[in-house]
Amino acid sequence: MIIRNPLRMIGKTYHDAVTALNSLQSNYANIMAIRQTGDRKNIMTLLEMHEWSRRIGYSASDFNKLNIVHITGTKGKGSTAAFTSSILGQYKEQLPRIGLYTSPHLRSVRERIRINGEPISEEKFAKYFFEVWDRLDKTTSPLDKFPHMIPGSKPGYFKFLTLLSFHTFIKEDCKSCVYEVGVGGELDSTNMIEKPIVCGVTLLGIDHTFMLGDTIEEIAWNKGGIFKPGAPAFTVEKQIPEGLAVLKERAGERKTTLTEVPVFQQLQHAKLGIAGEFQRSNASLAVVLASEVLHTSNVLDKKLGCNPDASIPKKFLDGLQNTKWEGRCQILEREENIWYIDGAHTKDSMIAASTWFRDTVCSSKRKKVLLFNQQSRDAKALVNNLYTSVSPDVIFDDVIFTTNVTWKSGSYSADLVSMNTSQEDVENLKVQESLTNNWKEIDGNHARRYVTPNIEEANELIEKLYDEPADIFVTGSLHLVGGLLVVFDRLDVK
Repeated sequence: MIIRNPLRMIGKTYHDAVTALNSLQSNYANIMAIRQTGDRKNIMTLLEMHEWSRRIGYSASDFNKLNIVHITGTKGKGSTAAFTSSILGQYKEQLPRIGLYTSPHLRSVRERIRINGEPISEEKFAKYFFEVWDRLDKTTSPLDKFPHMIPGSKPGYFKFLTLLSFHTFIKEDCKSCVYEVGVGGELDSTNMIEKPIVCGVTLLGIDHTFMLGDTIEEIAWNKGGIFKPGAPAFTVEKQIPEGLAVLKERAGERKTTLTEVPVFQQLQHAKLGIAGEFQRSNASLAVVLASEVLHTSNVLDKKLGCNPDASIPKKFLDGLQNTKWEGRCQILEREENIWYIDGAHTKDSMIAASTWFRDTVCSSKRKKVLLFNQQSRDAKALVNNLYTSVSPDVIFDDVIFTTNVTWKSGSYSADLVSMNTSQEDVENLKVQESLTNNWKEIDGNHARRYVTPNIEEANELIEKLYDEPADIFVTGSLHLVGGLLVVFDRLDVK
């Protein structure tokens, strides 16, 4: 989707960059209009990405020097990307600068573009942002080939950030970069990457059905679209058989190989920086992906291989242990309460996160609280998945359904503005009221049920519920998780 920018830029600060970036978000009405056409594919996406790149001074071949790891999947692709980046970061002498591009962000949009594990600074974000912005303003596209690229138009939010990441990593002289696909693979804006070093596919599941299809086969076809000739592809073990078959077909079509990665024996009981037993599969995949890069870069004499008993170097283990990835099986202690935070928003990820919470707190005698939101997917189904996964070992005493609005003022944190939901539904608490009724149906009257219009009020409610410590499970949306962390940040500086 092409967005015509309505702003007249006054300054070029980080705040100005975020304001301009937010103007590129697709609004809810446009998304719904496209859905009504029934068209899942936009074959112009990659052609337009190549054209936008040309206008900011690059061809796709320029990005080959970034030695890219390209990762897709339904569950765990962000964690796998973080693990891979952290392993590569242990080899600073040979690879001094490692780029990481992921989505979505939690607190700040800068989290999407990281170097050596850290979000780029506000100053660098603003600098590179306006270099891309201004180049687009000063160039044009042939309207006979790109009729939507009228003068003054800009790519949409995610596409612009993808362009910005390429520009940033090249300017910062990154020696290798890890790219997480946004949605799918075949027509994702990151798929203009022509020659990745290696590709990875995490566990497949049903998600983004409007864009990717209703069956695991259709989804696997889209995910396999990132495969490239000569770039080996790897996937986790215990992949859904029908999806795995399609991935293998796609690998054959793209003249490459697809190999299943087992959970390495050394990782069965290793300490990982991201909690959750299911992360061992993602960590194993990351080990193989990083090994491919390090071998190609002449850092390792030979590849690690995929034998379960393979000997994993200490630097790899250190990288896995030191990985930091907020919002995924994260535990925070605040005063006497313990917060268990995971932005799970698909069936598989919800089951995994809920199981992690259940196994972690089932022996705890503390009161149990659920804080939940999911504004755009099938929230009722996710709540049912959650309830089934924790019961009967964990019974919630209180459940709170909120929106992703950050503050009591009705505003969002600037980096968390979202125009991709129905504003009317948010204001009327339509989803939240439906969820509290659904909870009553599945849980009876055991838990007290609450609805709050924003995250700040939800946090205040939790603080007032008990005079004793509680275990609080926060899940359903990364936007909810990000907003809560922003609320915590403000409280911590008071």
